[in-house]
Amino acid sequence: MTIGFIGLGNMGGGMAANLAKAGHVVRAFDPDAAALARAGTQGCEPVGSAQEAVAGADAVVTMLPNGAIVAQVLAESVIGHAPADALLLDCSTIDVATARSIAGQAAEAGHAMVDAPVSGGIAAANAGTLTFMVGGSNQAFARAQPILAAMGKAVIHAGAAGAGQAAKICNNMILGATMVATCEAFALADRLGLDLQTFYDIASKASGQSWSMTSYCPVPGVGPQSPADNGYQGGFATALMLKDLNLALAAAADAGATVPMGARAQELYTAFAEAGHGGVDFSAIIRTFEGA
Repeated sequence: MTIGFIGLGNMGGGMAANLAKAGHVVRAFDPDAAALARAGTQGCEPVGSAQEAVAGADAVVTMLPNGAIVAQVLAESVIGHAPADALLLDCSTIDVATARSIAGQAAEAGHAMVDAPVSGGIAAANAGTLTFMVGGSNQAFARAQPILAAMGKAVIHAGAAGAGQAAKICNNMILGATMVATCEAFALADRLGLDLQTFYDIASKASGQSWSMTSYCPVPGVGPQSPADNGYQGGFATALMLKDLNLALAAAADAGATVPMGARAQELYTAFAEAGHGGVDFSAIIRTFEGA
C-alpha cells in the first residue's frame, strides 16, 4: 500500500518506520526538518507537505499533538487532497467529541475513518509493539486492522467512532491514579524502613500488584528496566500524562461521571508539571512523596 503519514514525533517516527519495514510505501511529512530527515533514513519517503504525503495514498495515518491540530490538518490537507476512497487513521490522543466530529466530516467526503490511539510509549512505537484502541465502523476497522498490526502487538475494536479515544483516556486515568498510589506506597515503605527491593518482591506477588509496579516501577534499581533507571528520561512524559488526565476529566464532566481518584491524580500531575517537571517521565512524580 501507499500510506501518507503525517506527524513524525517521538511516537510517529517509529510507527512510520515500522510501516515501511512491513513493505508499505510510506510518504512521510512533518514540519520539523530533523524528524523528516530521520524518517528518510528509516525507509520512508520524505515529502515537503501534508498534501503531498496524501496525494495518491491508499491510507493516511495522522499522529499529532491535539484535537485542534488534527481537525485542521484533516480539513486543510487531507480531505479533498487524498483519494476519495483513502482510509483515514488518526492515532493521536484527542477528545472524544473532536474524534466523532472529524469522523463525520470524513464520511461526508466519502472516507472511511478510524480513531486509533495507542498505548505503549516510545519504546513500543519503535519496536512495533503498541496496543491500538480503535473506534469506527466494522468495515473501517477491517480495513485498518492490517495497517495497525504492522505497528502493534494488539489491535482491539472498541466500538463506533470516538470509542478508541474513550478507551484510551479511561485507560490512562487508571494509569495515572495507580502510578500515584504506587509512588506514595514505595515512599511510605522507605520511611517505614523497608528495603524497597524486598517490598517489591512482596507487593508484586500480592494484592497491591499493578502494571505501574511490575512493568514500570518508579524506583531506580527495582523491578524491570524502566525510565527510573535512566534519571526518569524517556518513556511517557509528565506533560503527556497530564494531557490525558485533562481529557479524561473533561469527558467525565460532559458525561456527568464522578471520578475522584482521576481528579486527584490530575491535581497532583498539574502541580508536578507546574514545578518544572513536565518533560520527565510521569513516574518521576515519586519525588513529590520523597520530598525531593
